[in-house]
Amino acid sequence: MKREYIVRIVAGTMVLAGISLAYFVSAGWLLLPAFVGLNLIQSSFTKFCPLEILLDKLNVKR
Repeated sequence: MKREYIVRIVAGTMVLAGISLAYFVSAGWLLLPAFVGLNLIQSSFTKFCPLEILLDKLNVKR
């Protein structure tokens, strides 16, 4: 699977998990999707994505 798809799957999963946890546990969990969204925005400008560094270390193809 390509890296781009992995990044999108992980980001979407984190957003959905954060929203679900906010609904069922505590509103503080809304910080998780906010962080994911901000990271997606900054990575589009800076080309720096922590998940891509992790995928590099795991030798996932581009």
